[in-house]
Amino acid sequence: SSSSSGAYVPGKCVPDGLYVTPGVESNYCDVYDEEGREKMGGKTRRVIGYFTGWRTGKGADGKQVAGAPRFLAGDVPWDKLTHINYAFAHVASDNTVSVGDMYPGNSTIGMEWDDVPGAEMDPEYDYKGHFNLLNKYKKQYPHVKTLISIGGWAETGGHFPENGQGDRVEDGGFYTMTMNGNSINHAGIETFANSTVDFLRKYGFDGADIDYEYPSTMEDAGNPLDFTFSNAAAAGMMAAYDELMRVLREKLDEAGAEDGTHYMLTIASPSSGYLLRGQEVMQSAKYWDYVNIMTYDLHGAWNAFVGPNAALFDNGIDSELESWGSYADVFGGIGYLNTDWAYHYFRGSMPAGRINIGVPYYSRGWQGVTGGTNGLWGLGTFPNQSNCQPGTGSTADCGNGAMGINNLWHDIDPATGLEVGAGASPMWHNMNLEQGIFGDYLGYYNIVEEDFVGTYERHYAEDMVAPWLWNNDTKVFLSTEDTESIAAKAQYVIDKGIGGIMFWEMAGDYGWNEGKQQYEIGSDMTNLMSDMFASAAPYGNKTAEIEMPLEQIDVSVVFSDFQLGDSNYPITPTVKITNNTDVEIPKGAEFYFDMGTTAPSSNMGIQEGGAIALVTDGSNSGGGNKGGLENNFHRFKLDLKAFIAPGATHSLVLKYYLPVSMPSNWVVKFGEGKKAMELALQQEHPFKPAVDLSRIGACDEDFDISGLTEAPNWLNTGWNGEPTNASSGQMYTYQGEVWLAKGWTADLPVYTDQWGEWEKVCTIQ
Repeated sequence: SSSSSGAYVPGKCVPDGLYVTPGVESNYCDVYDEEGREKMGGKTRRVIGYFTGWRTGKGADGKQVAGAPRFLAGDVPWDKLTHINYAFAHVASDNTVSVGDMYPGNSTIGMEWDDVPGAEMDPEYDYKGHFNLLNKYKKQYPHVKTLISIGGWAETGGHFPENGQGDRVEDGGFYTMTMNGNSINHAGIETFANSTVDFLRKYGFDGADIDYEYPSTMEDAGNPLDFTFSNAAAAGMMAAYDELMRVLREKLDEAGAEDGTHYMLTIASPSSGYLLRGQEVMQSAKYWDYVNIMTYDLHGAWNAFVGPNAALFDNGIDSELESWGSYADVFGGIGYLNTDWAYHYFRGSMPAGRINIGVPYYSRGWQGVTGGTNGLWGLGTFPNQSNCQPGTGSTADCGNGAMGINNLWHDIDPATGLEVGAGASPMWHNMNLEQGIFGDYLGYYNIVEEDFVGTYERHYAEDMVAPWLWNNDTKVFLSTEDTESIAAKAQYVIDKGIGGIMFWEMAGDYGWNEGKQQYEIGSDMTNLMSDMFASAAPYGNKTAEIEMPLEQIDVSVVFSDFQLGDSNYPITPTVKITNNTDVEIPKGAEFYFDMGTTAPSSNMGIQEGGAIALVTDGSNSGGGNKGGLENNFHRFKLDLKAFIAPGATHSLVLKYYLPVSMPSNWVVKFGEGKKAMELALQQEHPFKPAVDLSRIGACDEDFDISGLTEAPNWLNTGWNGEPTNASSGQMYTYQGEVWLAKGWTADLPVYTDQWGEWEKVCTIQ
């Protein structure tokens, strides 16, 4: 699309903290208003639904299958949505973006539904399938943006054949596209980024959503089929991920400038503190228009601990966290398997409006559960621990995932061809279980009425905002969502100023079929959140809660040298502060920054390179995070105890115990009294005016230099009356600057470390 908003103005319409490609005039005002908030057809919060390509209602022969649930573009509640993420494209073996070839059975670009009203193909497009229909309906609902989601659980480290037939191609996907061994694969990234631009243009998408699951250095993170690639690539993974995001952002910005729009770059991020610990800090967040946090899969049958799939809050008694000792004092009593913790992780470095929380439209569950309260916090332990299902039991006893009637949306174990137990079912099916209804679709899943055993009683943990079903006869626990939990989560989004809600996936929502007296695919939950958002105030568009300085200085902060995997406890990154100016950052400069409250403030420290002091403690008044974190930030002050010469870097080593995203809202303070200056950092605020560097380190107006000697005309004289060296503790002038000699020296004043012979005092004005 194009905009009539006029000429490009640097910084105009750019969301707070979003990276802007230097020298590129991408038309941000086509997508964002002048306050940097997204234009969404008058809507103020995002409602983002994943649309999957495989719910076609057809079999391998291309014919409709009786009872097979179908979800096409005409079934989308378009008026309730703001964005649709199409799942999935994949990384092909040549590192390009692909959805396969255009054969009739390819649901994405080849399939047709001649007998379905509203599914007639639009002849404007030279492809068919879901892509044709999505673009057909976008004409009627132009406020809805579509993004192509690339990757996903099944296709992050491989992909299915181009013709849709046969076994998964195990070629490494994102892992090999971004990396050669532990080094960055620049050529692969370049190919992928160029291909992404071509793909958006060809199929009419508004952006790319990267569903890389997962770039985390934790061992065995992600799909078990990918462990060969992910574990081997751990050492260089995050550097390659950051480079992927930078190149994608710049290529999309360049394309936006050419096409008169702004192409969006978003990601689906994990939410568990365990996986995020392996993602170091989110230095790549500046490249994303927004993040969709997958705030689900927080408990599941990969282990035996029975808990909510997607609790909003921690309640202080999560049995899995208790088993790891994760409520210990060193962690501040903070529980990290909940939506609120994950939101605050990103809020530590991003505006609320560039964050969306995730909601699952599917269940997770166990069978054979023992203990707990109606199953909650009990154990669902797999009977044969020597024969666990794929991807389970790596860090604890593997779980006994619910199966059969409790597991309609299950995966298949590629090694055996058998059902993987997970308790994964759409919400419309679970609503029928709760009401004791045997749906007419169950024949498609080879389930007979005799399989419906016992009763499913709904329970609701208000302190966690977590509903579940408990079948006391079969000892089955199913963690669910419904309109009560959705209403609470939507209100949370409104209250926090969050950008919106993303959900996986649209075909899991429910609605009541009066004629059939059963629940089916519908939009009750989506409608509710959309209607609640209709009167919501605009989302939060600033990262900082403090008043940031009006001027900025080109000082950069980079985090590096994280330990890998389970060696990263405590978390001890090197922080490199680089002076990119041509003036000295004086020794007395103070550096202030915010750190997200997802890590406790009490044991944040510096191992070397300076000193740190807590300025504002954002910890909950009662400790821990039961019921949610009360504040977004702790604020700290760094004393580097050293100056930073022009072009030089000062390194320090931080230490903390739970993951945080990139520390933010940096302020550098110089001088005192009338000469006091407070400056933001250019890397966070590139559109603020740069400080007049001559003001930094300038001598006071009343500073008397008349009695100072110009080096090397030393005051000290030798036996022959000639000057020999500077006197310790004396000040000298040299090339327009005042220097203090810290020792007896004949060397001219030069920049050295804090142990050197000279210290710069000020610049003569």
